Amino acid sequence: MPQPEQIRIGHSPDSDDAFMFYAIANGLIPTDSFEIIQVAEDIESLNQRAVNGELEVTAISVHAYAYVAHHYALMPCGASIGDRYGPLVVSKEPMRREDLVRKKIAIPGEMTTAYLTLRLCQPDFDPEVVQFNQILPYVQEGNADAGLIIHEGQLTYSRAGLHKVVDLGEWWYEETGLPLPLGANAIRRDLGTEKIRRITSLIKQSIQYSLEHREGGLAYAMNYARDMETELADRFVGMYVNDYTLDYGEKGRAGVRELMERGYRSGVIPHPVDVEFAAG
Repeated sequence: MPQPEQIRIGHSPDSDDAFMFYAIANGLIPTDSFEIIQVAEDIESLNQRAVNGELEVTAISVHAYAYVAHHYALMPCGASIGDRYGPLVVSKEPMRREDLVRKKIAIPGEMTTAYLTLRLCQPDFDPEVVQFNQILPYVQEGNADAGLIIHEGQLTYSRAGLHKVVDLGEWWYEETGLPLPLGANAIRRDLGTEKIRRITSLIKQSIQYSLEHREGGLAYAMNYARDMETELADRFVGMYVNDYTLDYGEKGRAGVRELMERGYRSGVIPHPVDVEFAAG
């Protein structure tokens, strides 16, 4: 028997990403002739690794696609898309969006989609990169005027006594009428058309399995649910693993193109980006 080919899949150590890979991680669907190796790292680390084309398949911020498109195509499945919701800016004292001008804001990384969207929403602020899971206490302790919150912090910030300044997914919808594509799965182009098709199909099957076996998928995802009880984790997973995750659809794809175009026009992204999706 030939040895299975190792395919490394990078994803963030979060309940929504874990939920997507429940079936693969637990051997619940056949993986064809591939041996799947999961690599769990925070999203900004995965963005940086993608710049060098390190992993065969990886979660990336949609913003990061602008800098890794020479290595990767976007998979049509596996996206985290906020439909009228998304990353939040929060503060210790109540603030309005206009009050963010020239304020120090803790951000989870300059390649995150949250950062790009905030720059589109409010171009004039002072960013400071802080590990995403340290932003809430950082703001609580008064080290920054506000914090840009991704992942579970979007649902838990009020426990820290913090106030919502703006929901960037809401702002984006008001601006464009489109959902906000935040995270994506990307697959390395040098794998070739046939392997890309087979691996994409495998990941889509895994997502579909989790959606159809929600209880088991959620139980597995709870291993990655920081500071959340099952009910809150279920809500978070539902926000970012849904029909858009199975396929972007026309609106999801339009959201990616609009984000890249506005990012370029604003000067945050230094070059035009040709958005290309792999065949599913």
